[in-house]
Amino acid sequence: MFGEVMPQSAVAVDLVILTIRGDEFQVLLVERAKQPFLGALALPGGFLEPGEDLAQAAHRELAEETGLSADGFHIEQVGGYGAPERDPRGRVVSICYMALAPDLPAPTAGGDARAASWVPVGELLAGPERLAFDHHRLLTDAVEQARDKLSYTNLAVSFCPPRFTISQLRRAYEIVWDVRLDPSNFRRKVTGVPGFLVAAGDESAPTGGRPATLYEPGPATRLHPALPRD
Repeated sequence: MFGEVMPQSAVAVDLVILTIRGDEFQVLLVERAKQPFLGALALPGGFLEPGEDLAQAAHRELAEETGLSADGFHIEQVGGYGAPERDPRGRVVSICYMALAPDLPAPTAGGDARAASWVPVGELLAGPERLAFDHHRLLTDAVEQARDKLSYTNLAVSFCPPRFTISQLRRAYEIVWDVRLDPSNFRRKVTGVPGFLVAAGDESAPTGGRPATLYEPGPATRLHPALPRD
């Protein structure tokens, strides 16, 4: 109500930037250049600035701390995190965003980061002590959201080039899910949904054999029936 004293708190955005590099599912981390957690690995992110909305802050932090432009990324919100003791500097509520793109280049550190690098997701999920703050939880939630949405949406194409083969798409699923999929069953499922994939010509085979068909994402963004992860 009017006249009520507003609580003192800060709002931040944190980014879980995922890609496939060298046939491996990786996330971008920064080495913190300031306290708290000086020298520790963390997700890139920072505080909301005056006049910014949350999405603008996420795009700005992506550029400032990694040197990467948000162009070409699939970016979506994962959730909000506001445990009272999650940041030793005071009460900080963080909005986590997930950003996906194929085969991203080496990042350039900036802002509050003194280094930035790609790290295998599996190593970090198995070692929660490696990340500052509560960033292991944010990473876990974002990875699970990505893995879950692969089963019933076209999110996997975010890890592929603009035009891709069925084999490339299947490999993206296998890397993110950490499973092996039957090639024939996979092809039948993703090509059996009208409008899910659109043929975009042929790719010459490097060995001179039969060319592979290239595809692009179609207008249908839902995969039904869903692909089972197991």
